[in-house]
Amino acid sequence: MFADLLKRLTAAEPDPLPDTDARLALTALLVRLAKSDGDYDSAEISRIDRILSARYALNPVEAAQLRAEAERLEREAPDTVRFTRAIKDAVAYDQREAVIEALWEVVLADGVRDEEEDALIRMVAPLLGVSDPESAMARQRVEARQK
Repeated sequence: MFADLLKRLTAAEPDPLPDTDARLALTALLVRLAKSDGDYDSAEISRIDRILSARYALNPVEAAQLRAEAERLEREAPDTVRFTRAIKDAVAYDQREAVIEALWEVVLADGVRDEEEDALIRMVAPLLGVSDPESAMARQRVEARQK
């Protein structure tokens, strides 16, 4: 399953992903971001599960199962640049903008904006076709919801 998805993600011209594969790929990106500071903690894991529950109408068990699958995919996925570019080519723009908001939710989950997480978002946003100002606006929307 993962080998097939990775092959499709890294194809020269990837086709749009089926919904289940897109969910898995985008969740793996959330996991990669959460792990980027070397501290994949329970606040980030809980936030990822809540994002998945809200975004995909999953119950807590289904969200945790999707995250667990994504953790395995993230370990096997290529470098972040190739992985993210493949997601950009396979996922519609409106979904990519929502992904940036979800990434910010994970970054802000533990109350600390870590340098590694910030750096990864600064790298990932343009690779997904989202500008720095759009990413900043996404962060501000997330911060406003958390108040």
